[in-house]
Amino acid sequence: MNLAQFPRRRYTAGWTPLEKLENLTRLLGGPNIYIKRDDLLGLAAGGNKTRKLEFLMADALAQGADTVITCGAVQSNHCRLTLAAAVKEGLHCQLVLEQRVPNSYRRHASGNNFLYDLLGVEAVHVVEGGSDVNGKMEEVAADLVKQGRKPYIIPGGGSNPIGALGYVSCAQETLAQLFDMGVNIDHIILTSGSAGTHAGFLTGILGENANIPVTGISINRKKEPQTDLVFGLAQKTAAKLNLQREIRREDVVVFDDYVGEGYSRPTQGMLDAVRLLASKEAILLDPVYTGKAMAGMLDLLKKGYFDGDKNILFLHTGGSPALFAYTDVFFGI
Repeated sequence: MNLAQFPRRRYTAGWTPLEKLENLTRLLGGPNIYIKRDDLLGLAAGGNKTRKLEFLMADALAQGADTVITCGAVQSNHCRLTLAAAVKEGLHCQLVLEQRVPNSYRRHASGNNFLYDLLGVEAVHVVEGGSDVNGKMEEVAADLVKQGRKPYIIPGGGSNPIGALGYVSCAQETLAQLFDMGVNIDHIILTSGSAGTHAGFLTGILGENANIPVTGISINRKKEPQTDLVFGLAQKTAAKLNLQREIRREDVVVFDDYVGEGYSRPTQGMLDAVRLLASKEAILLDPVYTGKAMAGMLDLLKKGYFDGDKNILFLHTGGSPALFAYTDVFFGI
């Protein structure tokens, strides 16, 4: 796969670490658990969207954009990082925030909400849960065009074939690191949300003929619609790369058992997983994505899903600033 054919900005110096979780492995009694630290990617406080934005912002600049518009939940890591990338590139940024939990937006809230203000967001447009956020972004863009500006819309999570290239790149990077380390990974576990990370990483693994199973832990949708979403985006990403390897629907594995009451709503498994990784490995997970994904991995380990696997890898997609908006949940206030 030739990713050099696509324009790309660089926001991270070198590769993110890939390390063994010695304490967690010892505590659980195996298999060996490794983690890919994409929480340490560049831009403000890092996270997986940085990889997608390297390709998306390059496309925006190529089109002469002066403003980027994107959307997400009220504590969106993607919105934080899109805004940070815009700051780096000297562009304006406007956000459409969806209250997926009723009345959850507070302008002066902590976490990512605070960082939107600190980074200098040009405008925040708040809509109710279930609204047509894509339509709202188009509306904002149309208003900017009337002002003589050149907006560029980035979809939620940066999850389109351009953004997914960031996780094709991550798959290549991960395989190269594992080769250097002399580690053969039997299974990869990641968060499955807006689908760009899951679809891109799976496309990269299959495109490199690594054939390592990739399991996604859904944090917002039921298994069937999430599988459809990931499969569709993986096919489009493979087509963009002119990949000869066929992407099959059965290649997409999704568990929906760990969503709880819904997107961003806490679960006991998430709370336990976040505390466990912090206390045993000094690694911060976030309450919306990686906390639930780690809870899923730990439960699957307990149920014997990884029996026979010697080495498994968890992809840490970041998001720790959101923790500071959930302190009442962790302290039981």
